Amino acid sequence: MEVDFLVIGSGIAGLSFALKVAEYGKVCVLTKAAADEGSTKYAQGGIAAVIYDTDSFDKHIQDTLIAGAGICDEDTVRMTITEAPDRIKELIRYGIRFDKRPDGLYDLHREGGHSNFRILHHKDNTGAEVERGLLEEVRNHPNITLSEHHYAVEIITQHHLGQWVTHHTPDIECYGAYVLNSQTKKVETYLAKITMLATGGIGNVYTTTTNPITATGDGVAMVHRARGKVSDMEFVQFHPTSLYNPGERPAFLITEAMRGAGAILKDAHGNEFMQKYDQRLSLAPRDIVARAIDNEMKISGAEHLYLDARHLGKSVLMESFPNIYAKCLELGINIAKDMIPIRPAAHYQCGGIVVDKNGESSIHHLYAAGECSRTGLHGGNRLASNSLLEAIVYAHNAAMDAIEKVKNISVRHDIPSWNAEGMVFNEEMVLITQTRKELQELMSNYVGIVRSNLRLKRAYDRLSLIYKETEDLYNRSVLTEELSELRNLIACAYLIIRAATQRQESIGLHYSVDYPPQK
Repeated sequence: MEVDFLVIGSGIAGLSFALKVAEYGKVCVLTKAAADEGSTKYAQGGIAAVIYDTDSFDKHIQDTLIAGAGICDEDTVRMTITEAPDRIKELIRYGIRFDKRPDGLYDLHREGGHSNFRILHHKDNTGAEVERGLLEEVRNHPNITLSEHHYAVEIITQHHLGQWVTHHTPDIECYGAYVLNSQTKKVETYLAKITMLATGGIGNVYTTTTNPITATGDGVAMVHRARGKVSDMEFVQFHPTSLYNPGERPAFLITEAMRGAGAILKDAHGNEFMQKYDQRLSLAPRDIVARAIDNEMKISGAEHLYLDARHLGKSVLMESFPNIYAKCLELGINIAKDMIPIRPAAHYQCGGIVVDKNGESSIHHLYAAGECSRTGLHGGNRLASNSLLEAIVYAHNAAMDAIEKVKNISVRHDIPSWNAEGMVFNEEMVLITQTRKELQELMSNYVGIVRSNLRLKRAYDRLSLIYKETEDLYNRSVLTEELSELRNLIACAYLIIRAATQRQESIGLHYSVDYPPQK
């Protein structure tokens, strides 16, 4: 396959990029599962943007900087937030429907860390509505090919032409990707002038996550192996309120908008506790709330705490949060009468592939947008509902930059085919499934919401053995998606542990009991 633009990932970032570049060349969008099966679909809350003059860019900027623990890139924050209204208008033109009030104005929600009501939403399934609208546009575009069940294994660089590539190699270039066709089980070569990574997050590094099973850090791991720049991986956001339902994967998300509407966090005895941790109570930023819940669970020994929305009333709950209402009812929980059992779950990576303001990575002709990228917007902790916003702003900027650059790029035709000579089929799937469980458990226990130097050291030591065993298996086995995903999860776990070990402080989502040091 040879195209002008290769897009890996079919969420809001990948699809909006594809739509914008499609007028300027042939586009192929690859997705490892069904086209709508990604993190975008599971985003309940909405998109944060300044819509009316009761709000201001400066307020949104300050909220973002405060939530980000003071280490956001302020220029990036300002650019993203001031460009937001134009990007929202484009989504509306694509047919995406945001909820309105009876007077015709948009019904804006408020979430943790926000000083104003500025969250555009569609009920409690905003991401699904965004995915629906963008996918419809993509499927109807004559210049876009959408290939489902095609799994990107590696991005192609000079390394695959026999050149030695290190992190210090100047001018690394991307020529496309090797892609595993899930139907034929063969690895195919996709050549492209421009490649966009929109591969989502790393949630499945952990035992409990709100991310879909497809979120295995593929883009970050591929760039790491290609010697591209990756940063801020220690900042993993745990959503404070996933529905406590042991065995369910992914964990069902209870949107922060419910707390924005007035729901209150409570312990097993029905008592509020957030006043012990932050004056903003249940609407404090996610890092603070997640740590508070984690601490309360450890003190009490409870498996979960509660979110109390009973006082909002049945009509409000059914109108504003219909999917949450229905999901809980399936489990015998009537949220108009019962408190919702909740616990934190791995939710979002704030770090990732380092990109500039045009979304281009340190590898030429390779862009990244959405959760797999590190733009500097989130700093040490993402402000609620800034994620979909970041994705559409950076997909737009990347598209504008790529449209200009693609004119001067040629497709490389000297790329070798994937070499599977001498490989044998792995007949013991347990070697992969058990290793994945071990990885998730050590990351959850040692590199979760609260960390220590000792836990990080133990995690690194255990991971070293897991890495060696998995590489030995990879080097002799016919490639499968499960094996490749395991390698990617291990790579992301290593990047998280390394970054956490190197950061000698507690800040944002990286909270260590060893800092500040005891005197």
